[in-house]
Order: sequence, then structure tokens, then C-alpha cells
Amino acid sequence: MARPQNLKQLPGEVKIFQNNLSEQLQALLEKESEKVSQYLKVRFWCQDESRFGCHTIVRDKITIKGIKPLGNFQYNFQYLWLYGLIEPRTGSSFFYEFSHLDGECFNQYLTLFSQAFSEELHIIQLDNAPAHTATDLEIPDNIILFYQPPYCPEVNPIERVWLYLKNLLAWGNFNSLDNLRSKLYHLLNSLSNDTIGYLTGWSWILEALCLSGI
Repeated sequence: MARPQNLKQLPGEVKIFQNNLSEQLQALLEKESEKVSQYLKVRFWCQDESRFGCHTIVRDKITIKGIKPLGNFQYNFQYLWLYGLIEPRTGSSFFYEFSHLDGECFNQYLTLFSQAFSEELHIIQLDNAPAHTATDLEIPDNIILFYQPPYCPEVNPIERVWLYLKNLLAWGNFNSLDNLRSKLYHLLNSLSNDTIGYLTGWSWILEALCLSGI
């Protein structure tokens, strides 16, 4: 199956971002040198949100030759939003549920994350969604937002975590948000740092972090 690519993505944008990540991080650290000196260490995270609903997630099924597999399917448009942060270097993560995606919820999420990791400075890579670029955002002092190129979700490794979770939820039929929530939280609690690190510790990111001293 072909990997989707947004038609609005500029040619070569992904490769440019990958090749220049260490330089961008070094420049950012120099720009924020005063802030860097105030914290014990600097950590690099990748952030995104994903919608999880009771609508059946469809995936391929394996069967013997000549037999078309069947899967039970339902239309149910109840859903929740999961906000996530992962650290490619260590596999650490921070997930939180919200009812919808907007700047107010995003602000609350950043505040919760900031309080949970209050002694460190955090560089967070994220996309240019309206919720992430709202003019009334109140960014906590120990957080620096680092925007990836527009229409380039493939440079954010947390996308693999969403795919991993949704593959595990495939063909599940949940009659309520509570049932979905129970299953989703079980999956999140079973996610080890090793699993997240395996999914998100891409070599070009780890190399950039090493070269930039993070």
C-alpha cells in the first residue's frame, strides 16, 4: 500500500527537514540560551493528537486463498481525542484525553505536561494545526514549541504510535465511549518505553539530538 502524501507538501520539504534538524536545534538552543541555563536538562518531544471513536476501524484480514474474509462493522460516531507526547530518545510518553481539539484544550494539555516535568526544559516538535498556533496560547516557561514543515506528518514519529494503537483496535465494536475508553487506556498502560522507542526512535532524529547535544 502506498504511503499517503499531502498534495500541498512542497517538493523536498521532508528531506530538508531531516537533513537540517540538528542545525535547527542548535540554533534554537543558542537563541534560548538563557532559558536553557535555568533547567537541569533539555528534552526533545514530538506531539500530536488523534481521534478515537466507536466507528469500527477497518484493516486487512488474512485468510486462505479463495476465501474473502468478513469483519463485523458498525457506524457509531461517538469519539474522544487523545493528546500525546513521546520522547524518541527514551520512549517516555504523556497522554491525556480531551473531548475535542482546540487551543483551549491544547493549552490545558501543555500546562499538565509542564507541571509533570517541571524541572526540565522541553522542546516540542508539532504540526501547524490551528490549535497549536492560536494567538492566545499561554506557553509554559519550560516549553519551547518547534514547528515542523506544513503538510508533513511523516516527519513526526508519534504518527506511528497512533497507527500502532489503531491497528490493535481494528475490528473492535464498542457500544459506548466508556467501553472504548477502557480498551484504549489498557493499551496505553501496556505501552512500554521500549515499544515507544522502537516505534519512534528514528535514526535521523537520534543523530540530530546527539549532534545538537540534547
